[in-house]
Amino acid sequence: MQLHSLPIRLWWSIFLLIAITPSYAATSLTLNEALRLAARHSPTLADVTAQERGAHAALTTARAYPNPDLQVGAGSSLSKHLSVPNGHTRVAGLSQLIELPSVRAARRQGAEAGITASAAVVSDAQINLRTSVTQAFFDVLRRQEEVKLATLNHELLMQIRDRVKLKVKVGESPRFELVKADVEALAAKSAVNSAELRITQARDRLRALIGAPLAGNFEVAQEPLLPPDLPTLEELRKDLLERQPLLKVADAQTRRAQARVQLERNLRFPQPTITVGSNQDPDWKQWQVGVSLPLPLWNRRQGPIGEAVAGLDRAEAEKRQTSINLLGVLDQAYGRYQIAKNQVKIFETGLMHDAENAMKVAEAAYRYGERGILDFLDAQRVLRTTRLDYLNARYELQAALIEIARLRASPPNTGEIL
Repeated sequence: MQLHSLPIRLWWSIFLLIAITPSYAATSLTLNEALRLAARHSPTLADVTAQERGAHAALTTARAYPNPDLQVGAGSSLSKHLSVPNGHTRVAGLSQLIELPSVRAARRQGAEAGITASAAVVSDAQINLRTSVTQAFFDVLRRQEEVKLATLNHELLMQIRDRVKLKVKVGESPRFELVKADVEALAAKSAVNSAELRITQARDRLRALIGAPLAGNFEVAQEPLLPPDLPTLEELRKDLLERQPLLKVADAQTRRAQARVQLERNLRFPQPTITVGSNQDPDWKQWQVGVSLPLPLWNRRQGPIGEAVAGLDRAEAEKRQTSINLLGVLDQAYGRYQIAKNQVKIFETGLMHDAENAMKVAEAAYRYGERGILDFLDAQRVLRTTRLDYLNARYELQAALIEIARLRASPPNTGEIL
């Protein structure tokens, strides 16, 4: 089938399909845009939001009164006595369980604790998603800068190679120097290819976290790095204990377990059922009002109460363990932050400057014939390694800051959705 033979209507359909297909990140993707897309498309957020709605529905269930039972019956009456006529009989009854206020209160408290726990779970999911997207976003930025450094290094080595090639051609340098320069240039080209592969992988991770269709080779916009200044570790611990959603979840689960213990204990007391009914025979009609009350003789709910108490002990233990784990993770993240901050300071206060000066000196010495190509390449390799280490230290510092922000449950910045 030839393309020009396609019907006009089909061409319009294809055009409209392309036009209406959503395509994000046609331009550079900003961090706020990435967070907005993640909030809209994340299946994890949709899951925990549905759980929160379910918790609210559970409270409605806990507040609901038990339905009454209606009994209706009919039949025929055949009498053996001539004085009693035959006819139809009718039976009707209505029974209503009267729940004790203590039972309803305990059940309601458990449902309210479930709402608190589900709200904290939603908050934790939002914080984790914001952290993951921010980490992935900065990882793409990091890989982009790695590509730039690797490309710059490759271009520099190609210039050195061309210079060496010219010297070898005119007989000023031995051919061995050209072989060494070729090897370094090939290694630099391999480093460029590896950096490009890593940036592709970083884009894929960010795209998976966002869950929205993005362009194949989208770029992320340069964002200002997070300020490296943090409060003291004690203040960070205080923020964690006050605001961390996982601790709120554990606390709500503990209160929910306490409510269940109280509910099981209150269910030991009998709950009456009131019954109203009528019984009609062919020659008389009878009305009845009664109360039924279960007697707790054989089953005093020792098993359910024991299970509830064990659940409460488990919830309290999990709450303590959660607090210990979070504080331990915070201590580790703070240690990584201090190490990365010191490394960045070392690079910025002299190491980068020294490496650049050494490169300039080696280049001048090689140009004037005072040093060989090996010294020049070594100085260039040191500069490249120093730049890459400085880049890694900067983004390791960012990773530690983002992790600490997650642990202390920092609120979103102005204008951010998550």
